[in-house]
Amino acid sequence: MTALARPGAGRVFAAQFRRECAVVIAAPGEALQPLAFLFLALSLFAIGAGGDPRVLAAQAGAVLWVLVLLATLLGLESLFRRDYDEGVLEQLLLLGQPVFVPLLAKLAVQWLLSGCLMVLLAPALALMLYLPADQIGITMLVLLAGSPALTLFGAVAAALTVGLRRGGVLLALLALPLYVPTLVFGAGAISLAGAGSDVTAQVYWLLAISMLALTVAPFGVTAALRISLEQS
Repeated sequence: MTALARPGAGRVFAAQFRRECAVVIAAPGEALQPLAFLFLALSLFAIGAGGDPRVLAAQAGAVLWVLVLLATLLGLESLFRRDYDEGVLEQLLLLGQPVFVPLLAKLAVQWLLSGCLMVLLAPALALMLYLPADQIGITMLVLLAGSPALTLFGAVAAALTVGLRRGGVLLALLALPLYVPTLVFGAGAISLAGAGSDVTAQVYWLLAISMLALTVAPFGVTAALRISLEQS
């Protein structure tokens, strides 16, 4: 008897991508919570600053990146929860099924729901912070370069805490140190753009961090999921 050939990586990725999209369509409210938090928190900051355009514009880089970071964390807490509860992770990891490609598909959908949407909404976010129109493009570019690192590094922390019913605080404690370089270069780039300085170096650093995250995070997530399943 001949062994059944396994589907190619492209088909596995596409199938998992469609599955993740179907899950999002079935429960869109959960996927939109981080964006709602981002706009609500940004509105509260604007109110707290008294609506002063100078204050808001001066702190725009730090405020925007901190809120994007927190919104990303909010969406990551349930990243692996459904698969963990339904036993999908156990089937993939403990039964010797390949996990790298479906994991990449899952992370891709997660980034599209968080980082990519935030990039597309960056003009509205920039206007809420009274950033000049010529800085909107820079803001979008910086978010595009740095947001993948937030999703990928955060996924490692989410995998480590998937077995905990109230792992949100631990997730934040594990992920925040990994977010520091992205936060520094992202906020710094927006501040430099406001001062009229060149931000090419900051964008390259953000891209390098995201590429590093793309290289190591899938392996880290796989190892973290194995640890979580073994301890459950």
